[in-house]
Formats: sequence, structure tokens, C-alpha cells
Amino acid sequence: MKIIQNTIVIAAPLQRVWDTLTKGEETRKYMFGCETISDWNVGSELNWKGTHEGQEMIFVTGIIKEISPLNKLVYTTFDPFSSMENILENHLDVTYQLEEVPEGVLFTVTQGDYDSVAEGARRYEEAYNNGLGWSPILTEIKKVAENN
Repeated sequence: MKIIQNTIVIAAPLQRVWDTLTKGEETRKYMFGCETISDWNVGSELNWKGTHEGQEMIFVTGIIKEISPLNKLVYTTFDPFSSMENILENHLDVTYQLEEVPEGVLFTVTQGDYDSVAEGARRYEEAYNNGLGWSPILTEIKKVAENN
């Protein structure tokens, strides 16, 4: 199984971290201007909407697979601009796991399995980001959660 996993400790209350991850006005601050659009129910779409050259568009789409507020979120991701067919077999799973620790919240992100999707090797290399994986985004999530 080929996955990417990163963790960070965020010195903020659990509810604040959860809101940073799920509220569109917050995701815009760290996810390249994209806001999450979803009703946050299992089986529902999760879209990342942003603006490019004055046009609103969906940059990433997916499906909510599991949600336990303040604890865990599992969703799929798919690039609608890729040449791959938009079928679940080509979606990657992303798991957010939150755990309260004395310093705040331990936030773990896991993405994959890259071995089970089309163009997995290329997609893994892009997401691996020279070993950084999600770390740059986690740093931004930490800033947003701790500064609000």
C-alpha cells in the first residue's frame, strides 16, 4: 500500500480545528483560495470551489465516505481536469484524524492508496512533494486554526 501521511500538533481547541477543516470560509485561507462545498453527509459530494481568471470552478471533487465530527473525516479526491475517467476507482482516499493531546490537537492526514488508482505512480510523486507531502498545507492549517 502506497500512502502519504503527515501529522502536526495544533495549539487550538478541537472545535476550532474541525471548523478550520470543514468550513469554506476557513478552507479558503489555506487551500489556494478554494472553499469546501458539501452537506457533510456520508455519500454526499465534497467539492473544492475556487476562482481562476475570474471564473468560478470546481478544482477537486470527491465523496464523503465517513464522518465523525471532531474526530474523523474520510473523503475521496479526484481532479476533474485530469484525463482519467471520474469513477470511484480513480479517486484517492483522504483521511483526517483528530486527537486531543495536552498541547492541543494532533492532526493526522493520510492520502492513498496510490497503488490502487490509475496513474498512481505519477500522482504519488506529485503528492509526495519531495518528501513534504501535506506538511506545507498542515503548516497553513495550523496558522489559521491558532490565529482565529
